[in-house]
Amino acid sequence: MRTSSAARSFVSQYPKTTALVTVAGVGLFGLKKWMAGGVCHSKARLDGKTVLITGANTGIGKETAVDMARRGARVILACRDMERANKAAEEVKKRSGNDSVIVRKLDLASLQSIRQLAKDVLASEERLDVLINNAGIMSCPKWKTEDGFEMQFGVNHLGHFLLTNCLLDLLKKSAPSRIVNVSSLAHERGQIHFDDINQDKDYRPWRSYAQSKLANVLFTKELANRLQGTGVTAYSLHPGVIRTELGRHFWPTVPLWKRVLYVPFVFFIKNPTEGAQTTIYCAVEESLQNESGLYYSDCAPKTAAPQGLDDEAAKKLWELSASVVGLT
Repeated sequence: MRTSSAARSFVSQYPKTTALVTVAGVGLFGLKKWMAGGVCHSKARLDGKTVLITGANTGIGKETAVDMARRGARVILACRDMERANKAAEEVKKRSGNDSVIVRKLDLASLQSIRQLAKDVLASEERLDVLINNAGIMSCPKWKTEDGFEMQFGVNHLGHFLLTNCLLDLLKKSAPSRIVNVSSLAHERGQIHFDDINQDKDYRPWRSYAQSKLANVLFTKELANRLQGTGVTAYSLHPGVIRTELGRHFWPTVPLWKRVLYVPFVFFIKNPTEGAQTTIYCAVEESLQNESGLYYSDCAPKTAAPQGLDDEAAKKLWELSASVVGLT
């Protein structure tokens, strides 16, 4: 590409300014690359294997589906909105070159829907090698699920808790297999309110979200303990701050002046492909085969918050969850 005479003239007259601009530009892109976080470098193939991903019609779920399909897996997109899911499936097929991508109806706010999906999968699939519990809802108003649970706790934790347990036999049959639970750094501010699990006394959207994400970490910990010796391993993770639809309930509540202040930082936020890397890492990285129950961030193990390491709380949460969803 030819440099214009005006540009050459500017460079010759202001060499120091040009150098500073160049350095600043390189610095900004370097910072952006650093903010993008870790990358999964595993070349593991998944030919002949089946992967089920919840909430895979958008965001990091869809990017994870594309990666799994590129590795040769049969990919099941488990989604609530079938129209969007079918469009996503076509995109995943096109981008991956793999036509073995199917859609299944799943509404995590309905225990009946969860059980029906599990029934369909058990009837149609001979194996399940990776279950990725990716779907979630963040900072929504005080909504209830079909079964009367607080929405964030119901969808982010209870729905995936029931789904995982309904599919455990198939996962065990397919061992070595993996369960990947997408949590969040928000778990560090979470607390399990055992005396008011649906937060009927004092509902605050962010407090509820943090509770549900802590529940993901504790569920993974207890799941790993219960699955010792089965060949099924479990992982939880923080994907990073990402530009996805997850913030659709939160963003409109932010005052306009704060939104204006946030705009310059959008450049540094992860895109869905970058945000999917740790999920992919936990699903395929060969070195994790003998690890289970740990928490990851930027494609590396990270120590969870102290409340996420509490064995007694993990057991108590499991017992409560099993009771309220009717799991025997």
